[in-house]
Amino acid sequence: MSIELEPWVREILRCPVTGATLVDGTGPSGEPELHSTDPEQPLAYPVRDGIPVLLESDARAL
Repeated sequence: MSIELEPWVREILRCPVTGATLVDGTGPSGEPELHSTDPEQPLAYPVRDGIPVLLESDARAL
């Protein structure tokens, strides 16, 4: 499942905790997420109504 974001937005989005880049992912229930590429602390961020929610408090460990 791909998240519709402008290419320039994708380029600047980073994990607010680690600074790693974010890639498309899928949550446990099939919902879209953004996954951090940090090898030591990978996190998943929810996408609600097409908007990435990049809050540490809403992230889950991968």
